[in-house]
Amino acid sequence: MEPFKIAAAANGVEMVTIRSWQERFPYVSAGFTTRIGGVSQGPYGSLNCGYHVSDSPADVALNRERLAQALGISTKDATYAEQVHGCEIAVVTAADGGKGVYSREDALQAKDGFITCEAGIFLHGLFADCVPLYFIDPVHQAVGLAHAGWKGSVLQIARQTITAMQREYGSNPAEIHAAIGPSIGICCYEVDEKVIGRVQETMRELSDSSPVEAAHVYRDKGGGKYMLDLQQLNRQIMIKAGILPTHIELSTLCTSCHTEWFYSHRKEGGTTGRMAAWIGMIRRHER
Repeated sequence: MEPFKIAAAANGVEMVTIRSWQERFPYVSAGFTTRIGGVSQGPYGSLNCGYHVSDSPADVALNRERLAQALGISTKDATYAEQVHGCEIAVVTAADGGKGVYSREDALQAKDGFITCEAGIFLHGLFADCVPLYFIDPVHQAVGLAHAGWKGSVLQIARQTITAMQREYGSNPAEIHAAIGPSIGICCYEVDEKVIGRVQETMRELSDSSPVEAAHVYRDKGGGKYMLDLQQLNRQIMIKAGILPTHIELSTLCTSCHTEWFYSHRKEGGTTGRMAAWIGMIRRHER
């Protein structure tokens, strides 16, 4: 069963949330916006949450406000970053509340992963085919979010996020629950030999303890072209980092196949908006 379900907030913002987590971790809010329910026009219609595309900044600001309203939080509780397809992790505290909401300049700079143990702080990342990775440590009450394109995936940002949670909060990977959200799937993500070469290097690193089956991660089309499954690559990285396979939720929703719901940088030729992924722990008095 697809673990992410689509639902609309009262203000019309449509989002996907994780079915099992809503029951298992009711103090955590986590999910992914669709492209529906905002004010942006043209190729950015309508819930574009990214300032770095050529959309109206005023419309993006209003879309982010609408998302905050849909989540029942203030924009002062939201944190955004300038993502660079790297593997740097930010430890986010209440002092970072509101960063990046209305300006790229005051966002967390050059960060693609975020962790926090503070309730009321909602971590946000931007996506349009890359893979959103979610993490919950229910024992130490900590959460994380990471942005994994092919570059972040081969840099093992999933492992870096888990390691940061271990270092900062004492998290045990076997107790962490993770989810891999909607992204471009192996059905649509064609890459060249350069990219697959980096993927193969990462898979060799992962195979030090036990082999990783290439068939689970990519398919050779011939002619130097390959179909890549970033979701499965990140799942393998999570497992090698110590997360139990039974603790990983994996979406089957492909952003390229479903542009009626999602923005797709690949499918739409680079001129499109961005979805926002979020995760945060709800303050006790707000539950």
